[in-house]
Amino acid sequence: MLISRCLTFIIVIVASMATFTALSAQEGANPETEYARIRSLALDGKYSEAEPAARELVKAYPLYGDARILLGRILAWQGHYEEAEAVIDTLLVREPENSDAIEAVGDIRRWSRDRTQQETPPTDIRAGYFFDTYSEPYDRFWQVFSVGAGHRFGWGTVVASVNTGNIILGPPEETSDADIQFAAEAWPQLSSKNYAYAAYAFSPGQWFPKHRAALEVWQTLPGGWAASAGINYYFFDRNTFIATLSAEKYLGDWWFSARGYFHFKEMGVRTSVYLNARRYFSRTEYLQLTLGAGTAPDEPFDVMTDLERQSATSIRISYFNQITSLWAFRVGAGYSFEKYDETNYRNRFEGGVSIIRGIGKTK
Repeated sequence: MLISRCLTFIIVIVASMATFTALSAQEGANPETEYARIRSLALDGKYSEAEPAARELVKAYPLYGDARILLGRILAWQGHYEEAEAVIDTLLVREPENSDAIEAVGDIRRWSRDRTQQETPPTDIRAGYFFDTYSEPYDRFWQVFSVGAGHRFGWGTVVASVNTGNIILGPPEETSDADIQFAAEAWPQLSSKNYAYAAYAFSPGQWFPKHRAALEVWQTLPGGWAASAGINYYFFDRNTFIATLSAEKYLGDWWFSARGYFHFKEMGVRTSVYLNARRYFSRTEYLQLTLGAGTAPDEPFDVMTDLERQSATSIRISYFNQITSLWAFRVGAGYSFEKYDETNYRNRFEGGVSIIRGIGKTK
């Protein structure tokens, strides 16, 4: 009995000393200094040292929000997206208006979606169908069938396609004709903060533009923001230039953008604006709503008709889903109310579907 009591006393004394030492160290430590040290380790890529140190800092100072955000980012930089998001969600429960935490969650979800793309095969084949129709001042039905292939290089993705167009016009013209277009597009990653879109297409016929070229550059900004500027060029019987500017924002499961188009004409500049809201249901599935108003066109397949209209308001909805690592599809529909001359308006409908099939093995 005496031995048992002595052992108990010794254990209590040792535990008390350990607790006192830990508390003294915690009181003497500067969390800001430790945060800076851990952040420096993480930025140097020393995650094996930074992660356990960040966990200890969060454990020692559970109300220190910056430490929790740093831990979440360190986890995400290693590809542990679900745990990273859960770590920061714990902070958002307590501080739902914490802008740094909201920004971090948005970044983590975007990085997760980017990683998902990398998990698909680098090469694919794709097919699509698009239609556009109205009945004033005459019946018109325009449709495009597209087939192509894409490949993801280390610096970005390239897609080559052949587009076949078919147009049917009612009285008084009574036309049924076909056209073909050869197109190439690329999305190069210029740096960790910049990426671009470049495209060129040629058509020997009269319904597609004879030449189409486009160049746009994006700049990622703090807070989940991005901005872009670009130019679109079309040639039918004359040169047509349409500039574009956009601002984008990731906010949790949402992506928002505002995009303006500026058509340079002899009588001045015609403009239009399109607002987009995209809701992600998972890393590979989203629903997007687009609202547009103005004159300048945004549709590369049917730009000739768009150039003729006086004004338009439009609504579009599209849905995308990466069903498996090999299969993905997109479907969409739209409606426009257009002023096609000085006094008359028409209803215009559009829709389309595309399918992508990956080829080869995922990484």
